Amino acid sequence: MTVLTNVVVKQTQFKIGLGIGAALLGLTAAGQSLHLRGSQGLGSPLRISIFVGCCLLACAVFAGGVFLARRQQLSIWLVLLVAGLLRILVLVSPPFLSTALYRYVWDGRVQLAGINPYIYVPAAPELKSLRDQAIFPNINRPDYAVTIYPPVAQMIFRSVARVAQTPYAIKAAAALFDTITIIVLIRLLSSAGKPVAQVVVYAWHPLPIWEFAGNGHIDAAAICFIAVALLAASWRSPALACAALAGAVLVKFLPAVLLPAFWHRQAGRKLGWGAPLAFAAVIVAAYLCYASAGRHVLGFLPGYASEEGVAHETRLFPLALLARFVRLPGWAGAAYYAGAAIGLLALGAAVFLRAWKDATDVPRVAGAALLLATSLTIAIFPHYPWYFAWLLLPCTLLPALSVLYLTSAVFLIYLASYDESLLWPCLIYGPFGLLALRDLIALPRQNHLQRS
Repeated sequence: MTVLTNVVVKQTQFKIGLGIGAALLGLTAAGQSLHLRGSQGLGSPLRISIFVGCCLLACAVFAGGVFLARRQQLSIWLVLLVAGLLRILVLVSPPFLSTALYRYVWDGRVQLAGINPYIYVPAAPELKSLRDQAIFPNINRPDYAVTIYPPVAQMIFRSVARVAQTPYAIKAAAALFDTITIIVLIRLLSSAGKPVAQVVVYAWHPLPIWEFAGNGHIDAAAICFIAVALLAASWRSPALACAALAGAVLVKFLPAVLLPAFWHRQAGRKLGWGAPLAFAAVIVAAYLCYASAGRHVLGFLPGYASEEGVAHETRLFPLALLARFVRLPGWAGAAYYAGAAIGLLALGAAVFLRAWKDATDVPRVAGAALLLATSLTIAIFPHYPWYFAWLLLPCTLLPALSVLYLTSAVFLIYLASYDESLLWPCLIYGPFGLLALRDLIALPRQNHLQRS
């Protein structure tokens, strides 16, 4: 009777998991159907609102999959099957949430022509022969911004361009990096003694599905490098971990904040310098490949910082909220960023200086990475949903309700009225703040119980 009961229970659990997967596929297909072919976006505010509603509902359904996985009631094979189908579904459709991948294609094309991508803006006369009607008209900031993407990202663009210079090639590359990340996460979960089906936190979450396989954002490569860094840390190889982290930084600058999670003091051991040297060596070597650009090798980074940061302090949620009640001085944005930088440096120093008993404890490293990554992301309050996707990597190893909520609620950023009303950022960051307090108390206790 007990055996029969177990069989019935497992069948019921499988059917529930299958139902959740089918619902995710249906909601993704519904969101995809809202795109008007031939257009760069969703069109009317109503269609945008319906799309965001589909994504938020998908996130709510996805939470059921996380619940089953945490209770070891979800098959890893079902997780992988649904994850693959979800990515294929959006991979075969044109991108419509962002035009960033057209710049990726352009940068790869420029490099294949033997030109340093940090030297000329796309509209420069020197690049006239490279223009076409499929890629060039869709590039953002074509007349005043050279590329912003670091050297490893550029190497990826060039490699993809050798195969095909189309948006679908970029999307396929992003999906490939995403697949590698999932494989590495399964290995990390297994080595940490956690249910491998917990990879559902990353594999089924609508955010990486839409932003990587759907829109080809290069962040997928940065996340993949961070996953490899975590794997190297579990192998007791801090130098390799920091080299992989450097690769992530050279795709997207933000992962630099994670360095203290991979290089830190260990109890009873001298501080090794091989890890930071490996980190620095990879960065220097990569930039030397593009040294012909001279002082322009950072590309549009300074200009982008001006557009998105200090020059637009009202884009920062806390200052925008405060501005509703008091008149802010012109230096408010600069003061905010200075305070945020000091806070992040202090947090990084605290992680670095704390003596770790076991530097290969994957959940502990993931916890430090989650804290640092989330703190940086919240400090800059991005206006682009894909900037939040990297939080799901450490969250898969150490599920935090606050981060799961945050990475789901950020679909509200796509609403046409997001920049006109403080309601949406309040709905994103208000509940997140309350849940974060809960997680800061609960997660360390859970980890202690699991290790003991």
